[in-house]
Amino acid sequence: MSTNAAATDATYSPKAARLAEYLREEAADGETYFKAKFIADDVDLSPKEIGALMVQLQGRIPDLTVEKWSYTGATTWRVAPR
Repeated sequence: MSTNAAATDATYSPKAARLAEYLREEAADGETYFKAKFIADDVDLSPKEIGALMVQLQGRIPDLTVEKWSYTGATTWRVAPR
Protein backbone atom coordinates (compact mmCIF):
# COMPACT_ATOMS: atom_id res chain seq x y z
CA MET A 1 0.00 0.00 0.00
CA SER A 2 1.35 3.43 -0.85
CA THR A 3 2.01 6.01 1.86
CA ASN A 4 -0.74 8.23 0.40
CA ALA A 5 -3.18 5.31 0.46
CA ALA A 6 -2.25 4.45 4.05
CA ALA A 7 -2.81 8.05 5.17
CA THR A 8 -6.17 8.19 3.42
CA ASP A 9 -7.28 4.82 4.81
CA ALA A 10 -6.65 6.11 8.34
CA THR A 11 -9.72 8.35 7.92
CA TYR A 12 -11.97 5.36 7.12
CA SER A 13 -13.57 2.89 9.49
CA PRO A 14 -11.64 -0.39 9.72
CA LYS A 15 -14.23 -2.07 7.48
CA ALA A 16 -14.01 0.68 4.87
CA ALA A 17 -10.21 0.60 4.97
CA ARG A 18 -10.26 -3.18 4.45
CA LEU A 19 -12.62 -2.81 1.49
CA ALA A 20 -10.56 0.04 -0.01
CA GLU A 21 -7.39 -2.06 0.18
CA TYR A 22 -9.19 -4.99 -1.47
CA LEU A 23 -10.40 -2.69 -4.25
CA ARG A 24 -6.85 -1.41 -4.83
CA GLU A 25 -5.53 -4.95 -5.14
CA GLU A 26 -8.28 -5.99 -7.54
CA ALA A 27 -7.85 -2.89 -9.72
CA ALA A 28 -4.05 -2.95 -9.72
CA ASP A 29 -3.93 -4.30 -13.27
CA GLY A 30 -6.83 -2.23 -14.62
CA GLU A 31 -10.53 -1.81 -14.19
CA THR A 32 -12.60 -4.48 -12.50
CA TYR A 33 -16.31 -5.08 -12.09
CA PHE A 34 -18.05 -6.91 -9.25
CA LYS A 35 -21.23 -7.45 -7.28
CA ALA A 36 -21.04 -7.27 -3.49
CA LYS A 37 -22.42 -10.76 -3.00
CA PHE A 38 -19.49 -12.24 -4.93
CA ILE A 39 -16.75 -10.55 -2.87
CA ALA A 40 -18.40 -10.71 0.57
CA ASP A 41 -16.35 -13.70 1.73
CA ASP A 42 -13.11 -12.19 0.38
CA VAL A 43 -13.46 -9.08 2.56
CA ASP A 44 -15.33 -10.70 5.46
CA LEU A 45 -18.30 -8.33 5.12
CA SER A 46 -21.94 -8.87 4.24
CA PRO A 47 -23.17 -7.77 0.81
CA LYS A 48 -25.30 -5.14 2.55
CA GLU A 49 -22.25 -3.74 4.38
CA ILE A 50 -20.27 -3.67 1.13
CA GLY A 51 -23.07 -1.81 -0.67
CA ALA A 52 -23.25 0.85 2.06
CA LEU A 53 -19.47 1.22 2.17
CA MET A 54 -19.17 1.48 -1.62
CA VAL A 55 -21.53 4.47 -1.60
CA GLN A 56 -19.37 6.07 1.12
CA LEU A 57 -16.13 5.34 -0.73
CA GLN A 58 -17.24 6.80 -4.08
CA GLY A 59 -14.99 9.79 -4.76
CA ARG A 60 -13.08 9.32 -1.49
CA ILE A 61 -10.30 6.97 -2.62
CA PRO A 62 -7.79 9.27 -4.31
CA ASP A 63 -6.12 6.57 -6.41
CA LEU A 64 -9.33 4.82 -7.59
CA THR A 65 -12.47 5.63 -9.51
CA VAL A 66 -15.47 3.89 -7.92
CA GLU A 67 -18.83 4.03 -9.64
CA LYS A 68 -22.14 2.23 -9.86
CA TRP A 69 -22.06 0.58 -13.25
CA SER A 70 -25.35 -1.26 -13.69
CA TYR A 71 -28.13 -3.04 -11.86
CA THR A 72 -29.27 -6.53 -12.73
CA GLY A 73 -30.45 -8.31 -9.59
CA ALA A 74 -27.82 -6.39 -7.61
CA THR A 75 -25.60 -3.38 -8.20
CA THR A 76 -22.51 -3.96 -10.31
CA TRP A 77 -19.63 -1.71 -9.34
CA ARG A 78 -16.79 -0.56 -11.57
CA VAL A 79 -13.43 0.17 -9.94
CA ALA A 80 -10.47 1.50 -11.90
CA PRO A 81 -7.14 3.14 -11.13
CA ARG A 82 -7.02 6.90 -11.67
